Order: sequence, then structure tokens, then C-alpha cells
Amino acid sequence: MPSPFPGMDPYLEHPDFWPEVHHWLITAIAEKLVPQIRPKYEIAINKRVYTINDGNKNDLLVGIPDVTIKRPPKAPNTQSNVAVISQVTKPITVTVPIPEEIKQAYLEVREMGTGSVITAIEILSPVNKRPGEGRKTYLKKRQQVLGSLTHLIEIDLLRGGEYMPILDNPFQTDYRILISEESKRPKAELYAFNLSQPLPSFSVPLQKEDQEAIINLQQIFNEIYDRAGFDYRIDYQMETIPPIREEDQQWVKQVLEQTPET
Repeated sequence: MPSPFPGMDPYLEHPDFWPEVHHWLITAIAEKLVPQIRPKYEIAINKRVYTINDGNKNDLLVGIPDVTIKRPPKAPNTQSNVAVISQVTKPITVTVPIPEEIKQAYLEVREMGTGSVITAIEILSPVNKRPGEGRKTYLKKRQQVLGSLTHLIEIDLLRGGEYMPILDNPFQTDYRILISEESKRPKAELYAFNLSQPLPSFSVPLQKEDQEAIINLQQIFNEIYDRAGFDYRIDYQMETIPPIREEDQQWVKQVLEQTPET
């Protein structure tokens, strides 16, 4: 059963689902690319590891007890000459910030034989779009790619968080795909689209003499939604994270009302 939405399903941006969606997308894009680029190129799935230490995450609450201290009832005063025993302080449970290791997969199109990275394909995660070490690490790697001979494809299917830097960017859309070809820098192609629009198809740049590979992102997403069984796992009566913009709420309501069993 397909998603009720014509493009990205905003319910899959929920923290409980997004890591799985990210994994499915990385794998499915690699599967679609291999037949188009072989035998000259290979696809490598790599992982970047973030260690979050900054303690600024909303889910790291320091000093918030899980239980409260209740004052014990006073013992009956049967004898005035009996010494009063002082109350014993008992520990409470708190949460302390600890380093969190986050693994994020990305794709590289490499030339067979030489191992040269021709194209890097990134799918952004929340750690890339919020302040902290995860964003700093990704932006540093992004700048390295933009200053190299490697093409960059950056897919952002998350409404929350801060956009990746683009100079003179007038587009404030829900989602975006950036394609930066090495030979055209600093110019790049930007697919900017909103919740109500289908996911676009786009070309994967290779070397000049090669025909570009094509990624139909909407088709890939539809296949993932069905294969992962999201149709019976998502509760469409719940609120989305992040919330739907006020101007889109009525449209989302109509979409769900027209879809059976949502």
C-alpha cells in the first residue's frame, strides 16, 4: 500500500522512523545506481561516526529526577525524653550527559581500478541540521568535497533544523536536493520543493565522457514505503515531528481523510 502523500511522508521524519528511512534510502539508491554505472564505476556505502559531547541536546536533561522525595510521616511522640533520630537522605535518580555515538551512512561513486571518488551522495540526518559537533563535522566534510574534483549530491528530506549553506538563496521550502558538479562550481542545481509536491528525479553526474545516471526518488520512496511496511506501522492520528506548518494542516487533513484506514 502506498503512502497517502504524493511526495515525502512527513510522518517518516519522526525520530523513531527516520534512522530506518535513511538506511533504506541509502541502500535503495545504491541498488538503482549499480546497473547504470557498471562496469566502469562501483558504489561504496561508507559510515561516518559522530560523537556528541556538547550536552545541548533536548533529550539530555541534567539533574531532573525521575522520582520525588516524599516527607515521611512523623512518628507518634510517646515519650518526651526519647532522642529524635534524624532523617536519612536517600539518593534520587538523575540523568547525566554522556558521549553518544551516531553512525551515518553515505554513498560514494568510485572509479574501478583507481578508487577515485567521482560523486559523493549524502542524505541529511537531524544531527547535520542542528547546532553542535555533528553539524560542524558534516560542514567541514562538505567544504572539503566542494573544494575537490568530486561531485556532491545532498538530499534533505527533513523539514526541521537549519538549512545547509547556499549563497543568495531565496528558497524557503520544506525539502531540497542540491547537485554540485565539480566543473560548474560555484554554481549548482537546487531542487526546492514542498510537502505537497512529488519527490523529483535527478541526474547523478559522473565523468565528462559518461552518460549521467538517473535517480527517480519518488519511485524509490514508494518502493521503500511498501517494502518496510510503513503503511501499517504509522499511526496517522498522531502529531508529526516536527509539526506540520499551519498553512499545510488543512491540506494534510484532507489527504488523510481521503485515504482508507489512516
